[in-house]
Amino acid sequence: MAAGSGRILRYILFAVFGTAIIYFISTSSIPSYAQQQIPSTGKFTWDRTSTQTSDGKPNSAHDALGSEASSSPASGVPAASNSQSAAPLNGITTTESALLSPPAPGERVNATFVTLARNSDLWEIARSIRQVEDRFNRNYNYDWVFLNDKPFDETFKKVTSALASGKTHYGEIPTEQWSFPSWIDQKKAEAVREDMRRRKIIYGDSISYRHMCRFESGFFFRHPLMLQFEYYWRVEPSVELFCDIHQDPFRVMKDNNKKYSFVLSLYEYVETIPTLWDSTKKFMKAHPEHLAPDNSLAFLSDDGGETYNKCHFWSNFEVGNLDWLRSKAYIDFFESLDKDGGFFYERWGDAPVHSIAASLLLNKSEIHFFNEIAYYHIPFTHCPTGDDVRLKLRCHCNPADNFDWKGYSCTSRYFDLNQLAKPEGWMDQV
Repeated sequence: MAAGSGRILRYILFAVFGTAIIYFISTSSIPSYAQQQIPSTGKFTWDRTSTQTSDGKPNSAHDALGSEASSSPASGVPAASNSQSAAPLNGITTTESALLSPPAPGERVNATFVTLARNSDLWEIARSIRQVEDRFNRNYNYDWVFLNDKPFDETFKKVTSALASGKTHYGEIPTEQWSFPSWIDQKKAEAVREDMRRRKIIYGDSISYRHMCRFESGFFFRHPLMLQFEYYWRVEPSVELFCDIHQDPFRVMKDNNKKYSFVLSLYEYVETIPTLWDSTKKFMKAHPEHLAPDNSLAFLSDDGGETYNKCHFWSNFEVGNLDWLRSKAYIDFFESLDKDGGFFYERWGDAPVHSIAASLLLNKSEIHFFNEIAYYHIPFTHCPTGDDVRLKLRCHCNPADNFDWKGYSCTSRYFDLNQLAKPEGWMDQV
């Protein structure tokens, strides 16, 4: 009985041992898909400990975030521009990056994104850059110009240059473009700010907001960093793009001779611009030669130019032609307004200034509405009208939020003036 039990036990042991051998042989032929281990140093396995320069010397790990480089003389950018080229991150080369997001075909337009920001705006503008890159620029790699009334710090430069797929440029605004001009009575300006503060007019008591509006109205396009470019796309902190952008907006502008474009329009706060139209009429009388023969005066006025209806294009998004802004017609317009002092004695915004200029100095055919660029800047949304468009462009905006056809929007007026057919479904969004 004991001998029989011993044999059974040996058979069981042989069976277990044989099964283990068979399992080992079979599993040794299965390829391994285990993840690579992270080294104890904390770097990922695809990190390079160093790269080499042309002289064979290794760069520091800091260089992987982008090194400062002066622009070449041919670029037309001053050596002090603090321009940066996007450098390989974590050892991912330009070629590998292109495979992840291949460049779109076709010739690029001489264009740039431009952002006015402070160091404290970093994470808000980082969000905007990522929106623009993911929806459009990762396939086009256009440059990005950042302007500030103070020097940008290294953190701002590192983060923004890492996010932008094109070359980044960092410029400081000259003091004379961000201060009170000599002809402004500062006591009068101070009294205006105090009055607006009491009346709770938005930004009414802000000095920096007035400097910003004046700079965006008359100087950003003349900054040395901007002089090399022909077109610009303005991007502000904390904006959102809801749809893929399948066409190059810069190419659309150039190929169709467009000089100014928008996605949102609305009525301006009347308390901020009580005499802006008076100054505009004075300019029109002094410079009739600058008025375009087929202008959009009817977009601005319901009575042939006697009064201003307050309609304007919302300029926190705009794609435009820099040569037009640098033209004698526009410069004469800005300087006429600037001498009247309304940026400081009232609270003139750059949006009505740009809009009045575009409507008077350009022909109707030179102003463009980008229905397909879905955009949000607090508190308004442009969500493309038309189910088909939204589906094709992979939009995630709610069409019920679209501001275009609401009563406070001027976009319907723009369509009527230009005899454009409104997109199917617009009545459902009124």
